[in-house]
Amino acid sequence: MELMLALLADCANVTADGKLNMMGIFEQLYAPQFPAVHASMQLVMRIEATPFESGVHPLRVAFSDADARELFAVPGTLAVPESRAGENVRVNQIFVFNGLVLPQPGRYEFIVSAGADELGRVPLHVATLPQAAAPH
Repeated sequence: MELMLALLADCANVTADGKLNMMGIFEQLYAPQFPAVHASMQLVMRIEATPFESGVHPLRVAFSDADARELFAVPGTLAVPESRAGENVRVNQIFVFNGLVLPQPGRYEFIVSAGADELGRVPLHVATLPQAAAPH
């Protein structure tokens, strides 16, 4: 399996005919104070599997801080359909995170794994909201 696409967005969905729609793609967040809570974000992924990987696979998304401490992990499954004509299969997957707590500014990562294999990492940079310039 290969992680072909992985990003954070405000909103995403997959249509009935398999089209992946995304809106508000980002890698950076600002907060006025910490700990901060981000209301909602979605981790959007497209995973490519070979014809031999059809079936249901465990999928895990962990969230870690700059010191590589795992703050939480979310288990899931990835259903890879049978291949048509022996071609690789692409599967869209969306994880929704509501009320994500960000303890301090810095770099965070979403780590995506299928079984024992790490597929990839998606960075999230979090900074303090810059103060507005004082009027003269």
